[in-house]
This record gives sequence, C-alpha cells and structure tokens, in this order.
Amino acid sequence: MTTPFSDDLSLTPPPGCPAHRLDTGEFDTGGLATHGPDTHGLGADGLGADGLRRLYGPEAEADPAGLYEKLRAEHGEVAPVLLHGDLPAWLILGHSANLTAMRTPSRFSRDSRRWTAFQQGLVTPDSPLMPVIAWQPLCVFADGEEHKRLRRAVTDSLNRFDRRGIRRYVTRFADQLIQDFGPTGQAELVARFAEHLPMLVMTQVVGMPEEYGPRLVDAARDLMKGTETAIASNDYVVATLRRLMERKRVAPGADLVSWLMQHSAGLTDDEVLEHLRVVLLAANETTVNLIADTLKLLLTDRRFRTHLSGGHMTLPDALDQVLWDSAPMSLVAGRWATGDTELGGQQIRAGDMLLLGLAAGNVDPAVRPDLSKPLYGNRSHLAFGGGPHECPGQDIGRAIAETSIDILLTRLPDIQLAIPEDELTWTSAWLSRHLVELPVRFTPRSKPKGEATATGGTAPTTPPTTTPATPDTPPAQPIAPPTGPAATATVPQQRRSWWSVLAGMFRH
Repeated sequence: MTTPFSDDLSLTPPPGCPAHRLDTGEFDTGGLATHGPDTHGLGADGLGADGLRRLYGPEAEADPAGLYEKLRAEHGEVAPVLLHGDLPAWLILGHSANLTAMRTPSRFSRDSRRWTAFQQGLVTPDSPLMPVIAWQPLCVFADGEEHKRLRRAVTDSLNRFDRRGIRRYVTRFADQLIQDFGPTGQAELVARFAEHLPMLVMTQVVGMPEEYGPRLVDAARDLMKGTETAIASNDYVVATLRRLMERKRVAPGADLVSWLMQHSAGLTDDEVLEHLRVVLLAANETTVNLIADTLKLLLTDRRFRTHLSGGHMTLPDALDQVLWDSAPMSLVAGRWATGDTELGGQQIRAGDMLLLGLAAGNVDPAVRPDLSKPLYGNRSHLAFGGGPHECPGQDIGRAIAETSIDILLTRLPDIQLAIPEDELTWTSAWLSRHLVELPVRFTPRSKPKGEATATGGTAPTTPPTTTPATPDTPPAQPIAPPTGPAATATVPQQRRSWWSVLAGMFRH
C-alpha cells in the first residue's frame, strides 16, 4: 500500500477515480442503508442504486454545479447521494442546513468512526475516500474537550505568525515565479503561479527547506484529486513530515512544527504529524483555487476589474465575492449523525454520513435569489466552514491569495487572457473544482541577472510531477526533500503597490 516517490519527479497520470465494486446503499424514507449489491454499473446518466445520483464519475465531474441543482430540485435542502464504491451519504445543499450541521456537533459529529459503512467493513483500505475520511488523531475528527485541546494547539501556533512575515514570504516567492516567466511575455498562471506559490509559502510556515515545495505541490494535488495513487501521495507527505519532525526535535525553530511539538496541550507525535498534514493540504488546495479563480474573474469580467481598479471595492472584498461564487472546496466530508435525527426535511439515521455542500450552500436561492447581485465584503459565505470546526488558517490563506494577486498585477499591469474565455476548462473531483489552465500574455519583463527562482532554477513550462520510486531508492539526506521509501501513513486502522494604495483608501 505504501508507494514511495523517486528523484526524477515524473508522475504517470493515474486513471480517474475508480468505482470499487462494493455493497452499495439503498435509500428509503427512514435514512440511508448499506445493504444490497450494486448491479447497475456506472451509467452515462450518473445514477446508481434506486436512481440515486453519484458524486463521482463523468456526469458529476463534468458539471458539479448542475448536479447540485438537480439534487436541490429533486430533494430540497438535503439529498441522498452515492460516493466512490456506491457508498451512500447525504449531501447538504441548503445554506441554513449546512450551518446547522456545522454548529451542532452534539447531533452531527466529526468522528468518522461512527460511519455505518466503516462499521460494516464496506470501505476498502485502498478506497480514494480513505485519505480524506479515515479517522486520524487530529482536531478535524474530534468533538468536545478533545477537540478544544487539539484545536487550541493549532490556533495558538498559527496565531504566533506575524502576518507581515507571511506577506514577505509571498512577495519573495511571487517575485521569483514572475521572474521565471516574465521575459517571455506569456505564461500559464495555474501551473506556473497558483499551484506553486501556496505550498512554497507553507514550507516556510512549517519550517521546511525551500526545496521541499515543488514535490509537495505534486503530492498534494494528486491526493486531493482522489486518484488511484492518492494513498501513495499521502504516504509521501507523511514521510516528508516525519523527517522534518525528527530535525525539529533536535533543532527547534520559530515555525509551526516546533510550536506544535512544544505546546502545552501535549500533542503526541502522531497528533503533531496529522495536524501538519491537514494544515499543509487544506492550505494548499484552497489557496490554489482561490488564487486561480480570482485571477480568472479579473481577466474575464471587465465590470469586476473596473470596480476594483476604480475604487468601488478593495481586493479583500473581491476575494469574498469569489469565495461566494467559487468556493475553493466544493464540499467537505463530513459529519456523522450521532443518533436518529431530521435535517432539511430528511430523516437521518445514526451513523449516516453527511457532506457539507459549501458550493451548493453559497448559491442557495433562500440566501441568494439573484446570483448577479454582488456581495463585496460579505463574509457570511460557507467557504471556510463555520461553528467549532471553522477553518483556523483562513487568515493565512487570504493573506497568501491577496498578496500574490497584488504582486502579479503590479509587476504585470497589462496582463490579459491569451485565449477566448469559452476555451477555459475545469477538472472536478468530488471535493473541489480546479481550473486547468489560465494562459495570459503581457509586455515582457526583463529578468534581473543573478536572481534565484522559486524552485532553485528556471521554472518549467508545466508543473513538475512525481512518480513512484523503486524500493531501493536511497533515503534523502536530512536537509533535502525525502526521496526514499515513505513511512506508512496513519490510515485506519501564497515598493508599495497601487493595490495597497487602493485598499488603504478604504481602511482609513
């Protein structure tokens, strides 16, 4: 199950998420059951047992927003759906219903061990769901006092960071990335900017050497796609973090790893490891998508860019509009019912899984009857969750996105989309929707001689990738990113600019 990564940084593109042939769920008016074999197969209409819609497969990945609206029309605020392997779950589509599930852990727990499908042995160890929903010793899967203890360690440690220091990291790495492609007068901003910057910054937050960044970009992207190599990518991230913890135990620093290890909450090594993993992966995926989607909107919506440049809104306000319209994570898995209950007119049984539909909730007609009406500065969106499990790193994510976009538009003020808007494409996995490419053109910008790049050399035209290593790959040296066999994963068992001037006008 453990597949380490090699030194050559090439990842063979894995096939799409498999539909493991497991026992499936059947829906009845009393909740979600997990019995009865699936004899329907993956139809072109994306339907499984008893006509339930799948959240994976061609239809779901081609148009997730359209799927959510079909489900809303058919079932209302809460809809029965099928996950990989045709395992049943509830998708929460309503804004209010999402907040209810987020804010009442007494009814909707974060402990995935409650899931009926786990208890009945219906989830295989290699399921693409496992890296995301398998219980881990971290605050994401805890409730009550244990959640408070673990979350306090994370929030206290994150709050020790100087936001100006974060912005300095972003500025340095953004400048280096822009220097790589600036002389060409063209670039593909997803692969060469958005997908690199957040992880490069996060390596500094956790105290890693800069060379860790490019490889972690690849592993994080693969893991969040839920592909057949997701387990291997998870193993690579875990191995990297274990080696870093060993270094910080001997030589602690002013970084997240050291602060978590030293916190009075007394986190175990496994707890430190798993919190580092979730902070890295969540910060990377959400911030990559936020940067890419905001840049896309600025480059394709003249009214939006005019409002920003004309002073009708600030860049933070613009980010909030994007967080409403294009939540970085489409949904979050999940919550598990602690007992029989009701939500959105549906009867939920103890042990049922509920998925937080962040993207669907943000366009709920009950709160947004007119989607064309702007919501600049309105932060009641669901993009960062809510309740006791609200994203603790959202301020860092916003700082990375805001500063990186500021730097890019300041350095390349005449940047334009290089292709027609209708040629832009997205890929979707069950958790998020990802802009594939954002090609742009601009006046070439000369590269200062002797400047280093963000990746230690000239950035590639396409993002580097990573392949499984052979078993005899030697372990990495302590100061280099790990390239040897990965440790077994604990799976159950991103000069003052005009943007700054503009923002300052509205803050004083």
